[in-house]
Parts: sequence; C-alpha cells; structure tokens
Amino acid sequence: MPGDAEAIAAFGYELGLLKRIRRSGWWHAGVRDPESVAEHTARAAQLAAILAAEEGGDPARAAFLALWHDSQETRTGDLPHTAIAYLDKPDPSRITADQTRQLPERSRNAVQQAVDEYESRQSLEAVCARDADKLEMLLQAVEYRDTGIQRVDGWIESARTSLQTETARRVADAATTLSPLAWRDR
Repeated sequence: MPGDAEAIAAFGYELGLLKRIRRSGWWHAGVRDPESVAEHTARAAQLAAILAAEEGGDPARAAFLALWHDSQETRTGDLPHTAIAYLDKPDPSRITADQTRQLPERSRNAVQQAVDEYESRQSLEAVCARDADKLEMLLQAVEYRDTGIQRVDGWIESARTSLQTETARRVADAATTLSPLAWRDR
C-alpha cells in the first residue's frame, strides 16, 4: 500500500537521527566528540550476535534485539546516567509504540516485540543483547582511555558489574588488559 511505504520511509528518516545523536554521558569524561547512538548500536548488535553464539542462543535474534535497544532515543535523546535522579525513566515500549504507530502491522509488531523482549530480559538473546550494550560501552571506554581520556573508570566498572553471561565477563576481563590495537597483531 502507498501509505505503508510512506510510513516506512518516514520512520527511516526518524531512525537517521540516531546517526547524529551523540552518546552524551561521555561529555562528562571530557570526550569532545563521542560516538553516535547509531555507532554504538552497530557494535552492540555485532557483539550481541557473538555472545549469543557462544552462549548457545540465536545470534540473529540477539543482534536484532540489540539493533532496536536505543531506537527510542530519536524521541528522548541520549540521557546520561546523571539525569535519572531528575527525570522519570522513559518507557521504551511506549515510545516504540508511538514511533511505529503508522507502520504496517508486520513491521510494527516486529519492532515492538523486539523492544519488549529486550526490556524484559527473559530470553537468553535479550540477556546477550543487554550484555552486548554494556560490553560495547566498556570497549568504548577503554578506547577513549587509550587516547588520553582519563575519567572513564566508572563506565568500565559499571559495565563489568552489570554483565550476566560468562562469555561477556570473560571478554570484559580480556578487553581491560588488551590494547585497542591488539587486533592488528593477530
């Protein structure tokens, strides 16, 4: 239907905002130009697939959940941890319902179900996607530290303590001891 194509195109434009929205918490550490939400999401989805494969889950499903985990930030922006004390936490499912209201039913259901599953943390894939989100933050913090940003230890520790899968914990341990350029020597 023509209206469906327009709704998908409009949502595609909205999702494009994620390429321009910066991960604002890093400004607190002194990062002048932090990565975008879209950049964070790409690596989180890739890591989610790997974690799920190692943990015996469905890599494609875990990546799909991670792909949608921050899509609501087109409406809220990236709220730093310090905002929590002053704002009610936005409801990702409610925001996603508003974002996808005009989409065709199958597309709308796919996105809404992914966000709901991610938020519920009831499936192995959702746990892997959440671990990937935190692990991606840890990797980013180590990369920033390696370029001279010194105040990132809180992000690293926060990520480490929130990891639930054994694979993610092992990767976090390795990541904090490796150079971000270790991949070049392999």
